Amino acid sequence: MVADAQTVLRGRIVLEDGILEDGIVAFRGETIQYVGPPLTEYTQSDDLVQTDGYIWPGLIDLHVHGAGGCDVMDATPDAIETISRTLGRYGVTGFLATTVTGEKRQLERAMENVVQQAPYVQNGAEVLGIHLEGPWICPERCGAQNPEFIVDPEPEDAEWAMQHSEGTLRIVTIAPERPGAMETIRALVDKGVIVSVGHSDATYEETVAAAEAGATHLTHCFNGMRGLHHREPGVVGAGLEDDRFCLELIADGYHVHPGAIRLLLKAKGPDGVMLISDGMRAVGMPEGEYELGGLPVISDGETVRLENGALAGSLLTLDAAVRNVVEYGKAPLYQAVKMASLTPAKRIGVDGEMGSIREGKLADLVVVDEQCRVQRVWSKGKEIYTGNDQTK
Repeated sequence: MVADAQTVLRGRIVLEDGILEDGIVAFRGETIQYVGPPLTEYTQSDDLVQTDGYIWPGLIDLHVHGAGGCDVMDATPDAIETISRTLGRYGVTGFLATTVTGEKRQLERAMENVVQQAPYVQNGAEVLGIHLEGPWICPERCGAQNPEFIVDPEPEDAEWAMQHSEGTLRIVTIAPERPGAMETIRALVDKGVIVSVGHSDATYEETVAAAEAGATHLTHCFNGMRGLHHREPGVVGAGLEDDRFCLELIADGYHVHPGAIRLLLKAKGPDGVMLISDGMRAVGMPEGEYELGGLPVISDGETVRLENGALAGSLLTLDAAVRNVVEYGKAPLYQAVKMASLTPAKRIGVDGEMGSIREGKLADLVVVDEQCRVQRVWSKGKEIYTGNDQTK
């Protein structure tokens, strides 16, 4: 698209608080210029694109390890580009490059690679920063994280992470019950990093203490953490009850039961829940054997599992998560979209530019059909995907 060309989309526009059944989104360059009912100057434009489905804001994934055969931990230029382009096919216009537990030098290389390559990504989702998941987690709740490299945190680790991420570190997942964790949480929060409780066996009291220290996020709620019990509410209970926490949700129908999804949405609402994919390198790829954090995993086309059958990341894409939350969670479409766009945008402080369809915001837009399957995607006004990919 030429830099100063205008594009006009007409259809059902998914806004922050509802759906405009017949509306116009007009943008020129990177910026949305008009959102509202049809006006003659737009409906008679030669640049008009009539859609039969919906127009969504671009989706934002705060927790994704890989896609298209590549992983953030590969620490190669091609890996970040491939992940970005693959995510773009599924309506994602922004994401946090997410690590897994690894040896310290390996994590340094992964973070440094993200910093170096993010500015050069083209025709895909924008890299909005880094989510460091591990190595400061609980061995008993490690899930598919490699236990060989799990270590307890020290306060100086906050400076180490900031140095190698060059200020792009957005979220750190940590188990607050581990030695040194509370001091590290405070150090990270002081540096403006969002601290997330995850892969943790913390009690309810320990989780609340983490919130007192500044933690405000739960990594893939229900998974890799002490669950809800009426005598010991655990991490899940604290996350549901304490308004300081925003919660991630993997809505693939395998990680979390539909009833638990509905409970979560009733407790926290669309402003307190973020849909994530937790996707790994097998997303968008054939069934077969893959690797995650040095561990062999198997994709059957629906899930990815370790050899012992435990779930290992997911094959979920964020557009599918939206559809699933509408189906399983009984959420209105506009709320499901919000949980994958505006809520994560607010979480990392980019909602002034992205996350919803508003005049003056970036033209991060997704056209979907009646079944909410992605047809076309624009990132900053540039079309990065067009087509009807039946593999989704």
